[in-house]
Amino acid sequence: MSDPHRDLGEFLRRARASRDPERAGLLPDGRIRRVPGLRREEVALLAGVSTDYYTRLEQGRHIVPSTQVIEALTKALDLDDAGETYLRTLIGVVGSSATRTRPVVQRVRPALHQLLNSFAGQAALILGRRTDILASNPLARALFADFDALPAKHRNYARWILLDEHAHDLFRDWEKQARNAVEALRLDSAATPNDPGTQQLIGELSLSSPEFRQWWSGHRVHQRTHGTKRLNHPVVGTLDVQFETLTFPGDDHQILYLYSTEPGTASHEALTLLANWTTPHTLDQS
Repeated sequence: MSDPHRDLGEFLRRARASRDPERAGLLPDGRIRRVPGLRREEVALLAGVSTDYYTRLEQGRHIVPSTQVIEALTKALDLDDAGETYLRTLIGVVGSSATRTRPVVQRVRPALHQLLNSFAGQAALILGRRTDILASNPLARALFADFDALPAKHRNYARWILLDEHAHDLFRDWEKQARNAVEALRLDSAATPNDPGTQQLIGELSLSSPEFRQWWSGHRVHQRTHGTKRLNHPVVGTLDVQFETLTFPGDDHQILYLYSTEPGTASHEALTLLANWTTPHTLDQS
């Protein structure tokens, strides 16, 4: 079971170690730096808190920083949007006495299934908590994998990209994409550290994937809002697809991923060919 206090302390240590002293505006003080990044007292100085307070925070003590301290730490550690979200989520969980242990059934509304199938020329997925693949349209299944054919417990994006040999071959930049998936999973898991499904997934990936163990221990987080997938598809060959993400009001745990290509490019021709290949055609018998 995950410990939010420990995760918070480890995240702060990792963020501190990656912060460049000169870029943080700190002048050399003549002391030899025996560890990378900032010292604890330097983070405390930049954040306007005492060194003892920050040290206890890094040690996983039961401390709940105020909004002002969170903002100061975000600035002192130069966190990006994903890092700030992760920090706020961890602190929110630490400060809450409520624990969530009951599994949550994730369902996609019928109207959203209809919406996915209406995207004839774009691949579309809906991902839920812990990167579970909740729904996909035919083009997405042709572009990536037939997720509907997988056992229900295996329909998870992070699991698929890390453990499926086809995924290794499909992505030309597999290491980048897989690492992003791991870091997105860590960001998502912070909100429900005691969720049984999340803990089971983390345990399985820890046992089965050395890459997952390495990247998970790095405590880095990533928020996928848009980007590019560089693919080597077994049917249509090399193509690059761009993706955008959309969340649904009232259910921000379900995210729509839309994949498209730039018109006039070889990638667009390849995706169009794949779309035509997956579209059922009826014979004219008149």
